[in-house]
Amino acid sequence: MHALYSALSEPLARVVNLTAAYGDQVVLDDVSLDITPGEIIVILGGSGCGKTTLLKHFIGLLRPIEGRVELFGEDWWTLDEPERDLIIQKIGVLFQNGALLGSRSLAANISIPLEQHTNLSDDVIMRVVRLKLRQVGLQGAESRLPSELSGGMRKRAALARALALDPPLVFCDEPSAGLDPATTFNLDRLLLDLRDNLGISLVVVTHETASIRRIADRIAFLDQGRLIFDGPLKEALTTDVDPVRRFFQIAEATVH
Repeated sequence: MHALYSALSEPLARVVNLTAAYGDQVVLDDVSLDITPGEIIVILGGSGCGKTTLLKHFIGLLRPIEGRVELFGEDWWTLDEPERDLIIQKIGVLFQNGALLGSRSLAANISIPLEQHTNLSDDVIMRVVRLKLRQVGLQGAESRLPSELSGGMRKRAALARALALDPPLVFCDEPSAGLDPATTFNLDRLLLDLRDNLGISLVVVTHETASIRRIADRIAFLDQGRLIFDGPLKEALTTDVDPVRRFFQIAEATVH
């Protein structure tokens, strides 16, 4: 496990006894999970197990039926709007489809969080934009439109926007979805570099076994709405917990 990870560190985020439902259907059942500084935690589980729902609770988009969501030591649902705005600035989100605005240049897309949450001048904002594009390997692409980029480049541009405010915590929903293996490998290396060089913590939902093996410090596995495994990648690969074991067995068999 990466040296920055420490079980003694105060969590950046946590859900405690979280229960969530859509109508009468319970999607998450008494889930508790901590996100620790300097780690990459991968959330796994079958379709409909609650992975994306869990992410939406972590970033304050859904209110739990029971339990609580804590971000940087604060109970999210007890905060007022100004307090929430301060917390939001510490979080980046990479959505599955990138969620870039197609009619705006990359510079304009990446500027959005800076314009919304800071009083920086246009000149300073543009300097930050150039820095973020350079961090994701897209230097010089400020004026390009999302439609002019490959799928991998769009994901990196969306990641640059997620990093605009220098958040210590970034959530990634299926970052390699739709990408070829070589592009996925490069994106994984970028995520690892962000963790290693900037100390950013990442919460990643993915089904890509190769990516999981490359980037995961820790695995959180959901099954039928319950958290059935939470531990280091090495333990996840050898556990006797049946759904976890079967996931990796089937994934490996599919690859080979």
